[in-house]
Amino acid sequence: MADPWLHVIGLNEDGLCGLSSTARKALDAAAVIFGGPRHLELAQVGARGQAWPVPFSVDPVLALRGQKVVILASGDPLWFGAGGSIVPHLAPDEWRSFPAPSTFALAANQLGWRLEDTRCFGLHAAPFAQLSGHLHKDQQLICLLRDGAAPAELAAWLVAQGAAQTEMHVMERLGGPQERLRHARADGFDLTDVQAPVAVALHITQNAGRANSPGLPDDSFAHDGQITKQPIRTLTIAALAPRKGALLWDIGAGSGSISVEWCLAGGRAVAMEAKPQRCANITSNIAGFGLAQQMTLVEGKVEPTRLHNLPQPDAVFIGGGANEALVAALFDLLPQGTRLVINGVTLETEMLLADWHARKGGSLLRIELASAAPLGKMRGWQPARPVVQWSVVL
Repeated sequence: MADPWLHVIGLNEDGLCGLSSTARKALDAAAVIFGGPRHLELAQVGARGQAWPVPFSVDPVLALRGQKVVILASGDPLWFGAGGSIVPHLAPDEWRSFPAPSTFALAANQLGWRLEDTRCFGLHAAPFAQLSGHLHKDQQLICLLRDGAAPAELAAWLVAQGAAQTEMHVMERLGGPQERLRHARADGFDLTDVQAPVAVALHITQNAGRANSPGLPDDSFAHDGQITKQPIRTLTIAALAPRKGALLWDIGAGSGSISVEWCLAGGRAVAMEAKPQRCANITSNIAGFGLAQQMTLVEGKVEPTRLHNLPQPDAVFIGGGANEALVAALFDLLPQGTRLVINGVTLETEMLLADWHARKGGSLLRIELASAAPLGKMRGWQPARPVVQWSVVL
């Protein structure tokens, strides 16, 4: 490798003695060293140190391109670290990384947990709701937290989720002379004076949280009744075939329930909705499910011209408002291989979908469901409005 201008160095609580000779050489040669106050103190860099701006930004590093610069990060810089933020802006020959053992590795080795069987989360600035789908009996989770107050907040959140018996292992300043490991149960959490950096390992001892299969109960979402109901939503998600990292356009999103379930399956979504109250429900659902990094709301009426300004999707869903002009615009705009799924309940939409199915093929499905309901002193089947679903790959 040529001589890169940027070195990203993992620095743990053991300070300089934990660095390799190559990493130490890069640190000594740096004109400017970026890091958190704790890292700069551990590395003893003096006037060369520059603390990260608040809010965090890599722009000050990029402004020094070509100079000798070091970034200090905890453990593995490319695992919930600053390295993952800066590297996408660089060419391969501009940087080199020197990872130390990650906090996840240090925590797992403290507890004797197989890391391959453990889910790892960086919750420095992310909501605890990201854990909701992992609160199942005998699951092992390791969470990086923002500060010393966060473990108590996490305990309270676990109790509220029905995971009160969760075993919590609070690990402070791992890998250094001041490291400390303490234990508590979520419903009896009484640890004080917790020192950052802090990680909490969770052993879930009871089933709580939400299921990971599609088709969450309707009352899981904030909605005004305009929601793709649970059974139809399950069939719709199956037709959309979500994949990790794939992007969905959810046109006429209503409550955003389709986008939420797509994101819970690992994708990203743009939910488009015109009505302000429904936009408020979508915003609430984004926050409630912890999907701020995966799901975006676009407010206002969806005109075909607005779609040109959005990143191209892997799949498109129309749950309401399908019309000839919109469908035609999608076929002109979308790249080959995009999956399109449209649900309709009106006769007009059914005719529209039947016509496009005749022209473009795909699958046309009529879904008729009924649920048991009181009928006098007995029970009978109460049919729901039939839904026609057209799905096609362009």
